[in-house]
Amino acid sequence: MMKLELRNNVQKTVCVGVMAALLAVLSQISLPLPSGIPVTLQTFAVALCGCVLGPAMGTLAVAVYLALGAVGVPVLAGFGGGFGSFLGVTGGYLWGFLPLALLCGLAALSKNRGIAAGLGMAGLALCHIFGVIQFGLVMSVPLLEAFLIASAPYLLKDILSVVLAYFAAMAIIASLKKAGRGGVV
Repeated sequence: MMKLELRNNVQKTVCVGVMAALLAVLSQISLPLPSGIPVTLQTFAVALCGCVLGPAMGTLAVAVYLALGAVGVPVLAGFGGGFGSFLGVTGGYLWGFLPLALLCGLAALSKNRGIAAGLGMAGLALCHIFGVIQFGLVMSVPLLEAFLIASAPYLLKDILSVVLAYFAAMAIIASLKKAGRGGVV
């Protein structure tokens, strides 16, 4: 796959900020569920950050988003914010966004689609593992029950999100290349 080649720190900073903002916007498309974990487009946006910007800058964009949320800016799902969000039922998923972005970024660099798919799914698995563990601890339920409530209902949507983010990133980068607005390597 291709990766954006940003020539200077201004371009890098702008792209990280734009992707963090996109993640904040897509986090607001949210369908609340009784489990306390909403259906959102966050997984897609996190994977897109990694796939478009690569492992380092994609993870940085997600870290910026998380930092904004941690200090109380209402960027998290449902216009949430504050460090308490990282300690609640969805907090594990928030922490899990970092390895998801990193591994999706590595996937985007791979020329082998099988390896890319494996890396993207490994990132998603880590995100869900973090989410299930924290959900189980906060709700005082066994891990299997936590998985059935907090992970299983979202898996298909999240797998599709990671796959679609990979292909959307390819299209975005190709469009930028064609427009002469973003060199690629």
